Amino acid sequence: MLKFVKGYMETIDGIATYPIISLLIFFAFFTILFWWVFTASKEHIKEISEIPLEEDE
Repeated sequence: MLKFVKGYMETIDGIATYPIISLLIFFAFFTILFWWVFTASKEHIKEISEIPLEEDE
């Protein structure tokens, strides 16, 4: 089964660009997430972390 899929994928022109695009999207997402984690204010993080502990009215 894998040989069939691999053989079929090799016949598609430009198929090598998809792994590059997915790597760039993955890298950009985690870079932005890393930046947000270090720049978020402590008050905001504390407020978000207490949301599950709040009682509904």
